[in-house]
Amino acid sequence: MLCMGPNGLHRMVYGEWGDPHNPRVLMCVHGLTRNGRDFDELARSLAGEYRVVCPDVVGRGRSDWLENKDDYGFPVYVADMITLIARLDVESVDWVGTSMGGLIGMLIASRPYSPIARLVLNDVGPVITASSLRRIGQYVGNAPRFPSMDEAEAYIRKVSAPFGPLTDAQWRHLTEHTVRAGEDGAYAMVYDPGIGDLFRLAPVLLDVDLWKVYDAIRCPTLAIRGAQSDLLEASTLQAMSERGPRARIVEIEGVGHAPVLMDDAQIALVRDFLLGEGTP
Repeated sequence: MLCMGPNGLHRMVYGEWGDPHNPRVLMCVHGLTRNGRDFDELARSLAGEYRVVCPDVVGRGRSDWLENKDDYGFPVYVADMITLIARLDVESVDWVGTSMGGLIGMLIASRPYSPIARLVLNDVGPVITASSLRRIGQYVGNAPRFPSMDEAEAYIRKVSAPFGPLTDAQWRHLTEHTVRAGEDGAYAMVYDPGIGDLFRLAPVLLDVDLWKVYDAIRCPTLAIRGAQSDLLEASTLQAMSERGPRARIVEIEGVGHAPVLMDDAQIALVRDFLLGEGTP
């Protein structure tokens, strides 16, 4: 589908699961360097109840890379998602957002006339720690090229170790949709290195405070935290249950940033909340 940005049109690709005529829509939006295929297991589980839509945010996956790297940012991402919702021709959607995808959801859910009916924030909240942003800045846009899929997987396992324990099949799935082969046969990441430019412009000294945005959210909200996350602190998670939408909160042991929502227990948390059992 075509979207309009500050400097022209760009193409955003999305995948769909379930009945395309189902008026009940779930949008699943990924993290900074990831893509919509991260949600395959979750989408498969919920496709009987929802039309599940998993976009590749511009600059990632199968979507276009922007010529002007300054355009990478939340104004474009939010506008693209509103365009997608309009294309789906529905009045409301439920939303699962991991990290960056959760921030996009927060920004939309905080606005009057928001189309988001239920919101799942996966390891993200209204405070983004400076230390996590510095960590992210060290690797975004700096990934090497890999002569083989096995070497690409070794790299993905290393930089994504905070995802927690995954099966060999799950690591291979993530890898196969995180890299692609170029004309020379070498594998490279499927995101635009230019999305890392923002992290390199200036040192990150302070936490990002989005409490004003969070406090404006009115829809039922579930907040999930990896118990070892450096991006969403435990104190922030607790505060999220006490203000704004008063989120239902859950911590997942043995995981950092961020739970990948691929195993049965993590999927069950999301499924139960979305299907009505998690109303705060």
